[in-house]
This record gives sequence, structure tokens and C-alpha cells, in this order.
Amino acid sequence: MATGAKPDRMTRGHAKVILASSLGTVFEWYDFYLYGLLASIISVQFFSNVDETTGFIFALAAFAAGFAVRPFGAIVFGRIGDVVGRKYTFLVTMGLMGASTFAVGILPSFAAIGVAAPIILVALRLVQGLALGGEYGGAATYVAEHAPEGKRGFYTSFIQTTATLGLFAALLVVIGLRTWMGEEAFAEWGWRLPFLLSSILLGVSIWIRMQLSESPVFAEMKSSGTTSKAPLSEAFGQWKNLRLVLAALLGAVAGQAVVWYTGQFYALFYLERILKVDGGSANILIAIALALATPFFLFFGWLSDRVGRKPVILTGLVLAAVSYFPLFGLLTDAANPALAQASERAPVVVATAPQDCSVQFDPIGKTSFDTTGCDIAKSTLAKAGIPYTDAVLEDSPGRAQVRIGEDQIVAVAPGTGTGELTAALAQAGYPAQADPAAINRPLVVAILFALVLMVTMVYGPIAALLVELFEPRIRYTAMSLPYHIGNGWFGGFLPTIAFAMVAATGNIYAGLWYPVSIAALSVICGLLFLPETFRRRIDGGS
Repeated sequence: MATGAKPDRMTRGHAKVILASSLGTVFEWYDFYLYGLLASIISVQFFSNVDETTGFIFALAAFAAGFAVRPFGAIVFGRIGDVVGRKYTFLVTMGLMGASTFAVGILPSFAAIGVAAPIILVALRLVQGLALGGEYGGAATYVAEHAPEGKRGFYTSFIQTTATLGLFAALLVVIGLRTWMGEEAFAEWGWRLPFLLSSILLGVSIWIRMQLSESPVFAEMKSSGTTSKAPLSEAFGQWKNLRLVLAALLGAVAGQAVVWYTGQFYALFYLERILKVDGGSANILIAIALALATPFFLFFGWLSDRVGRKPVILTGLVLAAVSYFPLFGLLTDAANPALAQASERAPVVVATAPQDCSVQFDPIGKTSFDTTGCDIAKSTLAKAGIPYTDAVLEDSPGRAQVRIGEDQIVAVAPGTGTGELTAALAQAGYPAQADPAAINRPLVVAILFALVLMVTMVYGPIAALLVELFEPRIRYTAMSLPYHIGNGWFGGFLPTIAFAMVAATGNIYAGLWYPVSIAALSVICGLLFLPETFRRRIDGGS
């Protein structure tokens, strides 16, 4: 047992450890997720040299860049944490995160310094990703190594709330500034303020964490000389440990990651970009759902102390895999009923010669999607968030026919403009924006709550599971890498992959195949290869 405390109640010392660790991690998540919340504005500020659809996908890719390097941060800082100590490692990661976030707030836009702006932005996102790669493992390990036996799921679930609380804090700041300043001023320069305000949170968080002492498990290993001299080779060069890393990644974390980012980020982007709900309303609706669901991180962490980590996590993954398509369909009906009704009443079909069509994504910013009727039509539909299907039109090269329902057919060709198509879509009932008065807000919140509730099931127990899988001398390193490969790669790239799939197919639900497939994969791997850990001791004892 990590302390001599009674296991049936939380002592003041335990509460201080959890509070200090959690506050620092909330700050880091706040910094990290500001970018995701402001992706639509950032795409205009830093990627204005490409078309709108590509610019947004680029903005999401820059968001994902921070996730791409998280495993490398896990390796670098995980090793330091296993060799030097838990406390000082996550002080360093916090400083790096705070400095890079502040720098985003003062970075000139593309209009001011050209291509240097997005390059510097991506570089800052990489620094943030490296820092976050070292932060989570340290905080989770630190809390778990203080927790009494039989309470680790509950204690570490407080750390699991921090990602959502950080997102919630960022949402509140963004909503408050948008309301106070107005959308125009916020989009022009006010979006920088949330990044600059993070410097205050940085100072408070570092001061709080400086009050902590080292983890008792690590302190004991240090005094007895049993810390690892080569945690990387021990964790990943020995099969007994590597197989646990792979089991954790494929059997739990990959699925947890896609559920997390679908429920808390893709849902937000879907509301804004596909359903055309205004950014302020979308943020408020997500914030309400997060506030309602956040206590369930603690509940499912507590439940995993009693029934095990695997039953809770795998149940959440199964629910996600079977419910995403109906839930997002219901979300469309509730948030933009005019779009849902128009799609049902007058479905759009783009008929054209297949060789005339491009994928609606331009990674180098050189394609204007205006040289063929197919590209013009699909680009117009993609920007409007209108779903469509394809049909073959053999006898009109360079031209396209957009069929809207049974009766309307609009011919689109280079040089003819899109006015007739836009007018026909409006006549068929396709809205340019979601009507705020028509949004069924209670139902939208209920759907978002259901999505986040599944997040709490898979995420609440995951820290305890990862800590318990690995022995103390390599724990920081070994648990950090699968966590950040899963959340950095499988989860972090989800918005980019999903929206690229939507742009490529014209099906607004196509992006959901990615999280559904990964969640199903984790269920299978978890059942077959992931051990149950909730009764294990983590101090090296039997």
C-alpha cells in the first residue's frame, strides 16, 4: 500500500495529491484544446491561402500534429520520470506547454507574415504535443502510487476528469469572450485572448505543484537503488513487457481514444461544420453535456474498483460501436431539422463522368476545384455541408448534373457559376445555416450527454489499468507510450480522417466508420489479450 492511510476514506494528504496533480493537468488540457475549439477561426487566420474545405482540414491536421508527437514525448519524459522522478518531470512538461500556448496567442497571421505563420504554428503544436506526452503518465502514476489498495480506480479517475475539465474551462473562456466581444471582434483578434490568459493559469499550477513531494513508490525505489537505468530497453526490448504494451494499446487505449475524440471533439466539429450550428451555440451545448457527464468519470472509476477495469471499458466500447450511427443521425434531426428533412425529401445526386471528379481535399493548396462541373458541384455541396451521392453521366465530359429530388436538375459547368445550384438547393429546403429557433436543444444535449457518457466509461478506469499493468521501475515509460500512441495517433487524427472521408464521399456519416472500426477492434483484442488488473498491488509486492 502506498501509504498507511485507511482505505475506506480519503485523507487530507491524498486530497492534496489529487488536487495538485489534477489542477496542473487541467491547465495543460486547457492549453491543448483551445486550438481544437478555435479550429474554424485558426483555419482562416493561418491557412487562408487554400480553399475553405482544405483550409479547415489543414487546421485539423495542425491540431493533430500535436497528437502525432505525443508518443515521442512519452518516450523522452517517461524515461526521465523513471530515472529522475515523477514530480520534476511533470513540472518541466508544464512549463513547455505554457510557453508554447502563450506563443500561439501572439503569433502573426498568414496575412501578416505569409507561409511562416502556419509553419511556426505547427512547430508550437509539436512542442505542446511533446509536453503533453510527458504530462499524463506522470500525473496518473503519481496519484496511483499514493492511492490505497482497492481505491486506485476511484483516485485516478480524478485525473481522468482533467481532460474534460480542461476542455470545459476552455469552452467557458471562449463562450464568455464571444458573448462579451461579439463574433466579429472575436474572430478578428479576440481569439488570441484565451491563449494569452493561460500564462496566469501556468503560474498558479506550477506554484501548486511545487508544494508536492516525490511519489512514495519512487522514493522507496530510489533509496533502495532499484530504479531502472534503462527503462526504454526494459519496457520495449523485453517481450514480457512489450506484449503488455501491445495489449494495452490495441485492447483498450486505441478504442478509448476514438470514443473520447468522437464524443468530445468530432461531435463539436460535426455541429459546426456539417450541421452549420453557429459556434457559440455549439460550444454552449457541448459545455452543458460535459458538465452533466463529468461526475461519471468518478463513478466508473469507482465501479472498476469493484467489478474490474475490463468489463467497464469494453462495455463502453461496445455501446459506442453500435450506437454512433443512430446517435449522429438523431443529432442531425435535432440540430438542423431543415437539413435532415431536405435530405430525406429531396436527396442530392451528382451525375458526372467519373474522370472529371477530384477528391475534395487539396494538400498543397494549388487546386481551385473549378475546372470541371463535377468539382464545382461537389465543392459547393461540401462547403454547404449538404450530403450527396454519385451517379455516372457518360455523355457530357466536363459537365455535371445535380439532381435535387425527383424534379430539379441543375447543369454545372466551368464558367457558369454556382448561383443556379445554390438557388435550387435553397428552393428544395436546404438551409445555409441551422435555424437557432428550430434547434431541439434538450434533445441535442441529451445526445451529446450520451456520447460523453460513453467517454466516461472507457476513460474513467484507463489510468488505473495502465498503471497496474507495469512494474514500478518502468511504469512511467511503459504506460505513457501506449496511452499516447492510442490517444495521439488513433484518437488525435480522428477529426482529420473523419472529415476527409466526408469530403471524399459526400456522405456526412462516412467519418463514423473510423471510430466504429477501431472500437470494435479494441473489443476483440481486449477480450483475447488484455489481463484484468484491479486486484494487483503496484508497489512491487505480491
